[in-house]
Amino acid sequence: MAAGIRVSQLSEIASLREQYRKEMNCQIIHDSIHGRPGWTREYVLEEDSTPIGYGSVAVDGPWHDKPALYEFYVQGEHRMRVFDLFATLLAACGVKTIETQSNDRMLTMMLHTFARNLRAESILFEDAFQTSHEPVGASFRAATADDTEALRRRDLDDGAGWVAILNGEAAGAGGVLYHYNRPYGDVYMKIAEPFRRKGLGTYLVQELKAVCRAGGSVPAARCNVRNLASRKTLQKAGFVPCGNIVVGDLPE
Repeated sequence: MAAGIRVSQLSEIASLREQYRKEMNCQIIHDSIHGRPGWTREYVLEEDSTPIGYGSVAVDGPWHDKPALYEFYVQGEHRMRVFDLFATLLAACGVKTIETQSNDRMLTMMLHTFARNLRAESILFEDAFQTSHEPVGASFRAATADDTEALRRRDLDDGAGWVAILNGEAAGAGGVLYHYNRPYGDVYMKIAEPFRRKGLGTYLVQELKAVCRAGGSVPAARCNVRNLASRKTLQKAGFVPCGNIVVGDLPE
């Protein structure tokens, strides 16, 4: 039976997205795009006017000049036709790029089947181990207004929320972003140049993980595939790799 496809509203595919989130069972990197006005175009796949799946295309922000298909879901009972359904979606949306996280099995399979020139842009991490690093002279606390000048002077984020202190000086700043799918929180941080290579990055990530956990969330993180320092820091703080952000081009 042929499936139909049409442009949809987020509200119409909300129940399908909840099924997708449940099946993913991990941090969904592009989850927040759906809620940003004008950033995404939603498509619903139908059979006899009943929704059976959807696709999402990012059209603004970093994707303004090169829209990308970033989410694709088909209900389990219809997956014997998943390749045909995906081809129908591609014909309707007309994109030339697919962007997905490799732990999204369905869209990753479509990426490898339909796209070319695949490249990994980021490494995704999940929390696996609790660590207990304590660099000599280091401490961790919430940032205050008194830290603003020192953080700015050292090119650190004065809005990050938390600071790492070394021998009384603000040496790093970081925080946890919660605009991804709950319960996941994305850990980020930066250490000022004079204080690097002293174990402070690992310590700061470790403590931010604790903050995230204390608030009832699950820590996650990511870094550029070429950022060896960040990769090592995240692993030393108990994160392990769980996927990549992968981009591929569709044939003209």
